[in-house]
Amino acid sequence: MASILKQKSGNWRVQVRRKGRSLSETFVRHEDAKRWSIDAERQVDRGETPTSSRIAKLRTFGDLIDLHIEDMCAVGKAPRRSKAATLDLLKRELGSCNWVEVDRERLIRFGRDRAKQGAGPVTLGIDIGAIKLVLSHAVAVHGLPVRVEPVDMARIALKRLGLIGKGQERDRRPTDDELRRLVTYFDSNPRQTIPVGRIIQFAVATAMRQDEIVRVCWSDVDWRTRMLTIRDRKDPREKRGNDQRIPLFAANGYDAWLIVGEQRELALRGQDRIFPFNGKSVGTAFHRACNELGIDDLTFHDLRHEGTSRLFEAGLAIHQVALVTGHRDWKMLRRYTHLKPEALHALFRPAAAA
Repeated sequence: MASILKQKSGNWRVQVRRKGRSLSETFVRHEDAKRWSIDAERQVDRGETPTSSRIAKLRTFGDLIDLHIEDMCAVGKAPRRSKAATLDLLKRELGSCNWVEVDRERLIRFGRDRAKQGAGPVTLGIDIGAIKLVLSHAVAVHGLPVRVEPVDMARIALKRLGLIGKGQERDRRPTDDELRRLVTYFDSNPRQTIPVGRIIQFAVATAMRQDEIVRVCWSDVDWRTRMLTIRDRKDPREKRGNDQRIPLFAANGYDAWLIVGEQRELALRGQDRIFPFNGKSVGTAFHRACNELGIDDLTFHDLRHEGTSRLFEAGLAIHQVALVTGHRDWKMLRRYTHLKPEALHALFRPAAAA
């Protein structure tokens, strides 16, 4: 039987001793203290770990999202930009729901609504995965009686409806003429303060992502070996500390080492970064130029595809290309590789000439 005693502060302290277990909590109201003691004793009888009063007060799915973020921050794994944006969206869309209401039917309705808003199959799959992550965290870490199975059932239903699935692999590569026109467009514009033309060439030369290009610093350059260290490179398994050294060379039409040298004047002016510009501004300028030049369906990320494909066309093996792009295996690397059939002629020219 639990003992409930009033303290000098006016709060009520509960002491539960049952089946060799002892635990206590403090409450402002006697009713809350009594309710928690009864629930705690029932949980002990069922062989479960009693839920703390703070956790037991959580009612909404938004509360569970906050709990997940708080716990991850406490162990130094705070959600990064992409995951944080997904959790923010889920809190807006489902945060006010009691977590018991986040069932199969509610999740299917959520999926239909997201599809109407323009979310594609991959994006919606990420959303559903994040919902399951939050619920699983509440069960595994805090023992809340949250049901995760409805999420799996909702995922199956949304797949059947065609709302969740794999994204279509892009095979869009810029032509040499399109790259030339883009570079000329930026280089000939005296009002363009960001050297986007040079950044485009560097992106193809290194197969680096847009955010990686604007993050690298002069201290990351090894002038003796002509190597560049990319800090915290994106990887699905390692979010931090995934540093990689890549060579700065001219393997695919543009000379990365020469481009870095052209930027060196910024180091003399005290700039920490090689390309000290906002990544979103670079992307916006690129998109605007494509529109004005009539270049359809080309994104800045397609330049990474282009750089990767050119490395293969230059004759590099899979493991050698991976040393530049940062991919861990062929399956991951294949998505960024779109070889041109005509490039195969180069493999047989030496033999033909002989």
